[in-house]
Amino acid sequence: MLAYIEGNIQEKQEKTLIIVTHGIGYLVNVTETIFLENEKRDEIALYLHTHVREDDISLFGFPTLSDLNFFKQLISVSGIGPKIGLEILNTDSNLIKNAILSGDLAILTRIPGIGKKTAERMILELKNKVRPDEITSRETQRLSKEIDEEAIDALQSLGYSRGHVYKVLSKTEKLETTEEYIKYFLQNV
Repeated sequence: MLAYIEGNIQEKQEKTLIIVTHGIGYLVNVTETIFLENEKRDEIALYLHTHVREDDISLFGFPTLSDLNFFKQLISVSGIGPKIGLEILNTDSNLIKNAILSGDLAILTRIPGIGKKTAERMILELKNKVRPDEITSRETQRLSKEIDEEAIDALQSLGYSRGHVYKVLSKTEKLETTEEYIKYFLQNV
């Protein structure tokens, strides 16, 4: 089982990276954030989850062991496979953990591929597994309550992912209007 990889990015394709190490290229599925932050020829190091099905072996890469462990918790929930687990991690993992602990269905159901029943199952099955001390960012708690959802929806309709929007908007103080959030995002993307 593969658990860790260091190498150079040879190619980037649709949320996957081909990482070359010692002359061998590995196709690794990554979150949109990792995909956007890295360019061809960049060096990268990722912790891996190897997902085996009868017709496929896939690698999923994460920058920290904490992210990898959270991904494993997510895919242990019935109805959440590795692709949806990766989609969940496109949103800040601290925000997701906070939503699970607080039982916030609204945040969870905004994630593509997560309906109300799956969100309820996530909360039920993971509430006792996610520890409050794992949530490292106070910004995340602030964001979950203060970022204008209309701004997020508008930016998503422009093609930006929810995780990317949260990441950029986490660098600002509370703004007053939807227009201010959108303007800030577009200036700092």
